[in-house]
Amino acid sequence: MKSEGKLDLVLDFAGVLATNFSPLFWKELSMKYNISYSELIAFKKEIREDLWTGQITENEFWVRLKKRFSIIEIKYARTKLLSLIRPLPAIKQIPLLSEYVNIHLLSNHRREWVEHIISPVKDYIKSIIISSDVGCCKPQAEIYLITKTFFNDNNVLFVDDQEKNLKEAHNLGWNTILADEKGEWMNSISTFVDKIKYDSKGVFNESTTLRF
Repeated sequence: MKSEGKLDLVLDFAGVLATNFSPLFWKELSMKYNISYSELIAFKKEIREDLWTGQITENEFWVRLKKRFSIIEIKYARTKLLSLIRPLPAIKQIPLLSEYVNIHLLSNHRREWVEHIISPVKDYIKSIIISSDVGCCKPQAEIYLITKTFFNDNNVLFVDDQEKNLKEAHNLGWNTILADEKGEWMNSISTFVDKIKYDSKGVFNESTTLRF
């Protein structure tokens, strides 16, 4: 169902709502098993699209990792990966933000790896688009077009921590913010929300349209 009236806030997951497991995960494996970091990164790049677009299952990812680096213990590796995906302060603001904006999630990720972070706030999120579910990933245009089916495209703000992912959003006419590591991007959101709190219905008009 398309949202009406409110600003549509589209948020990336890793680097915005939760920590990135890479490169820490690959560095951890390199140190623990004395494997060349560059070889691990080469594997990561090689498997990236298949992993993020769901062309392989999560289990197949671990099988391929084990096949390439037989010394790695998969149980340990998976536990370590999940432990590195931790909520960032912004996720605690989702319930409050949802009173004033429609929140959408657009992420290159595996649902198996993000569910524990999203679950507590999923009732406040209008749509959740995860690349492994839909068969395409940022910066491919297709995943942005899937996301925009959930809103009217009149007043959209997209937040991502990678500049390369903002280009297609700009092409669609969305406003964008590049998320920084310190989370200062939240100040821009908070300032805007403060301006429209007077409107209990959250209705946006020309005077409250974002322009970045």
